[in-house]
Amino acid sequence: MSITAERRQALVSEYATAAADTGSPEVQVALLSERIANLTEHLKAHGKDFHSRRGLLTLVGRRRRLLDYLKAKDARRYETLIGRLNLRR
Repeated sequence: MSITAERRQALVSEYATAAADTGSPEVQVALLSERIANLTEHLKAHGKDFHSRRGLLTLVGRRRRLLDYLKAKDARRYETLIGRLNLRR
């Protein structure tokens, strides 16, 4: 269910805005999206796992807040990010 170190490194390098960037909203949203996808697959197989479902809802809320922040700061970066991640909005 968790993200491997190699996958995390690949996501960071793909969505980073600078060379040593690990904390920009783009990277954070990409990592959260990966975790959300993993939890969604887990919940398809384990439908009664309500503790993981609550964690999923927490992650979705955190990603939503980060996206709202990015939209308020720079709408162009927001649009490109949701396009790259194939998020509905």
